[in-house]
Amino acid sequence: MQTSANSIQDYLSYALAAAHRKMTSSLTARLKRHGIQIEAWRILETLESGQRLTMGQLAEVVLMNPPTLTKLVDRMVSDGLVHRQVAQADQRQINVLPTALGKKRMLQIRQEVQEQDTEYQSLLGKEEADKLIKLLRDVIQ
Repeated sequence: MQTSANSIQDYLSYALAAAHRKMTSSLTARLKRHGIQIEAWRILETLESGQRLTMGQLAEVVLMNPPTLTKLVDRMVSDGLVHRQVAQADQRQINVLPTALGKKRMLQIRQEVQEQDTEYQSLLGKEEADKLIKLLRDVIQ
């Protein structure tokens, strides 16, 4: 019995990984101009919503493991972008909140991210881009 060999490019997992790599490389270069890592942008963007998330919840949303998040938040505290606050509901937990500087930087960074999104939307078309986001959300669920 003979099976045909698939090109690696025919696998969904490969296509997603390759697209992720291309988008990440582009966004990394854009954010580097602002001295910000992608993960720091994810943190600032998440905190911009005003939710008070614990470090564990934040780690899940920004796609980081907790020890790595803690180190990055330490650097962001030193840079004056965020501050820690004891959670009101459970004093054993810590919330991370943006500072005024963090909010200002977020607006600058958001413009870069939106410009990249616009470029990919024009490449795919708005309707297809929206469909892709929905499909990827379905995969994540």
